[in-house]
Amino acid sequence: MAFSSFWKYCAPLSLLLLLSYSQTAWGQAVQAENVTVLEGGTAQISCRLQNYDGSIVVIQNPRRQTLFFNGTRALKDDRFQMVLFTPRLVRITLTNVSVSDEGGFFCQLYTDDTHHQVATLSVVVPPEVPMVEVKTEAVEGGEVELTCVSPRSKPPATLRWVRDRREIAGVISQQENGKTVSVSNTIRIPVERKDNGAALSCEASHPALVGQKRVRHYSLDVHFAPTVKIIPPQGILREGDSLSLTCSVTGNPLPRDIQWSRVNDTLPERAEKTGNILLMSRLSQSHNGTYLCQAHNNYGRAADHYTLLVYVSVPPKSHPAIAHLPSSSFTKEYQDPGAVVETHSAVPYAMIGGILALLVFTVICVLIVTIWCSVRQKGSYLTHEASGLDEHGEVQEAFLNGNDASQGKKEYLL
Repeated sequence: MAFSSFWKYCAPLSLLLLLSYSQTAWGQAVQAENVTVLEGGTAQISCRLQNYDGSIVVIQNPRRQTLFFNGTRALKDDRFQMVLFTPRLVRITLTNVSVSDEGGFFCQLYTDDTHHQVATLSVVVPPEVPMVEVKTEAVEGGEVELTCVSPRSKPPATLRWVRDRREIAGVISQQENGKTVSVSNTIRIPVERKDNGAALSCEASHPALVGQKRVRHYSLDVHFAPTVKIIPPQGILREGDSLSLTCSVTGNPLPRDIQWSRVNDTLPERAEKTGNILLMSRLSQSHNGTYLCQAHNNYGRAADHYTLLVYVSVPPKSHPAIAHLPSSSFTKEYQDPGAVVETHSAVPYAMIGGILALLVFTVICVLIVTIWCSVRQKGSYLTHEASGLDEHGEVQEAFLNGNDASQGKKEYLL
């Protein structure tokens, strides 16, 4: 009976003490917030407190090293700074974040029971501008292998090749490098001489770039054998003239050594070579011949030739017969196959034609006048002859009629 009376009065007091202890032990709590930050940036790690009564608050790094003990620095790392310590919020900052800092940071509240929460720090590594590696060099008629590499990103970057705004399909591979990933995209494309200098680009996209891209531009470097062409002069070359021959050379790599020579002979003494130009002054027939321009690189050799024929300069009065030489013999001796031959005559053809036309016209006029005069003379003679016959008839008639012959004769003689 006594025990029951004691329990009757003590039970409510015990329950009140238990509830008070539970509110003290279980009422305090801590909450942590996850953080995502770019590498090299600043992370803010926050611990939120509930019903804080001044108990000990400890913040530890992922390696469980204590950073701060109730707001006091415990680890000598100046990148960590305590920026806020209130009954509701404890906040620290971490500058120059690297992937090695990634992990869970512990917010611990020491009461009769230890409470802790973990704030997970995630570090995002955006890609740098990708690099282009040439696996095989580009040679005319072959294939070139190009690899675009983004050596470090987290999460992995997306790479693609683009040419003329069109994507080129390639082989993509990834390789983990600690907490980051290396990504590559390899393509193989056929190349010709016309592709030399063609523009390609490798684009890297990543969530941290927020819609932007990191781009590496690349120009195809196609190797090919040289081509050579001699640019000849215009017009006819005569003795005393100067000649300049230009050798136009292409190739990749561009030939540095350009060689001038003359077939079956040496270059004239006065010939000057300046790079791809051959200059000869005061030309004479001793300069006649076939000249060669040659160039080469590691991928081939090329040459072109030019045949020089110098005309002999002769005064027209001294040798007028030169103008009337047969065309075949003149061509063999003087003509340059690369030149345009002009034919000159000692007497202008227009003057000769005019003189001939005048002579023909004069002859025709003389013939017309002669014929006209002849016809007129013949008509006059016939008229007088007829008149004489009439007079003879009248005399004869008078004689027969017995008229005075002397009068008639005198009359008709008059």
